[in-house]
Amino acid sequence: MKNRIKRYNGFNNTVMKIVIINSSPRRKGNTSKLCDAFCKGVMATDKNPDITTVFLNELNFKGCQSCFACKLRGSKQYGRCSLNDELTTILTAVNEADCLVFASPIYLMDVNSSAKAFLERLCFSLGSYEVGYRSLATKKAHVVTIYTMNANKEFAPVEAMNNVDMFLGHIFSPPQRLCSYDTYQFSDYSKYVVDVFNEAEKAKQRENQFPKDLHKAYTLGADTATAYLKKTE
Repeated sequence: MKNRIKRYNGFNNTVMKIVIINSSPRRKGNTSKLCDAFCKGVMATDKNPDITTVFLNELNFKGCQSCFACKLRGSKQYGRCSLNDELTTILTAVNEADCLVFASPIYLMDVNSSAKAFLERLCFSLGSYEVGYRSLATKKAHVVTIYTMNANKEFAPVEAMNNVDMFLGHIFSPPQRLCSYDTYQFSDYSKYVVDVFNEAEKAKQRENQFPKDLHKAYTLGADTATAYLKKTE
């Protein structure tokens, strides 16, 4: 577990607690770079943040198993996922965080499978079946969603992203969204059969647009830290 979670400082009660959920299987891919840029923005503003980055793809966990223990009347597990695996402590950390960053690459017009499994466990347990579907979250955490995709903006899966943002917004607070479109997918396009893509155009997009996306992520991090510091003055 130790190498699958990256921390700045350690959880304590005096600083801003940020949990970054990164569902990309690539630690050095586009999604990870945007998450790192967000962290840099936070740390440029807040010199003592508590940041935990979780690499979902490296954890051993399942999606919701429909046991309904989180809905059991009078249970100590009410509003909490009862499954005990490598996601269990992560769900607790998310529920106690001041800020949640949810980052996923887009696969087949949706977030990827590990992201879906995480969302099932988080949102179903914290979303009650009480009148009004009351959120059971401990805090109304600030939420940032980051989506990366090989598709351009015209073909982006807006409904899928809206769906994720809707659930996270109901549980915590309405997310701020960052999308990175038309990403550079392969390290060497010549090695793969990708006739439908123009590598030169992809390279140009990476050179001209991706730095702007990184700056947006950095700014989101800085703004998030600034807002938190003002709130706690």
